[in-house]
Amino acid sequence: MMRQATVALIPARGGSKGLPGKNIRPLLGKPMLQYSIEAALGCSYISEVYVSTDDPEILNIARSCGALTPPLRPAELANETASSRDVACHFLTWYQQEFSTAIETLVLLQPTSPLRASTHLTEAMSLYESHQSRLATVVSVTMAKPIAWQGFIQPENGSFRFHEKATDGGNRQTEPTNYQLNGAIYIASAARYLDNTLMQQPVYPYIMSQETSVDIDTYTDFLVAEAILATQTTLLPS
Repeated sequence: MMRQATVALIPARGGSKGLPGKNIRPLLGKPMLQYSIEAALGCSYISEVYVSTDDPEILNIARSCGALTPPLRPAELANETASSRDVACHFLTWYQQEFSTAIETLVLLQPTSPLRASTHLTEAMSLYESHQSRLATVVSVTMAKPIAWQGFIQPENGSFRFHEKATDGGNRQTEPTNYQLNGAIYIASAARYLDNTLMQQPVYPYIMSQETSVDIDTYTDFLVAEAILATQTTLLPS
């Protein structure tokens, strides 16, 4: 069976409670989804770019921006409980049935990360290729506050509890560097998605700055991304 080397998939559901219509909401004059499509199209490692959606309007916008599209998602993959992995597995199965071709590497790109650029994808793919293993996963991460500062609110009494005991009088400079997933890039073999082993070791981090790691879930996130993009546009040479 033939294999398509590297394909990008952008899952873009129509519904969103945090920010309605966010995936196609105009961001400095472009639908937010377009930023991820352009980033993927600009990466030489990626041979095809697909957008998976349950929304006909998103499908038409994706096509107008240069992306390919499978048929609209079934109802069970169009709700908030469907994960990105569920969508990826559905796409991989459809692709193989449609083209009798298995995808070798799938690059999953959330459309809510509009500050992730082609250069980031190229660097992340180079990292993935350097390990020369279909068993590896590359994920994008960014710096996070120390775990000792983080905690949760206990539902039984409303009190705050630390995940780890905080050091009295400690400060961020004395804590080890901590990282968190930013949701912008996931790179792995198709098998890792299908076998549900995406986040099993070995997993290698591609580090992105906090500015380029903005993940849009709320209107505040949108305003932050808009401000950063506006600054970048202003600084571009004329």
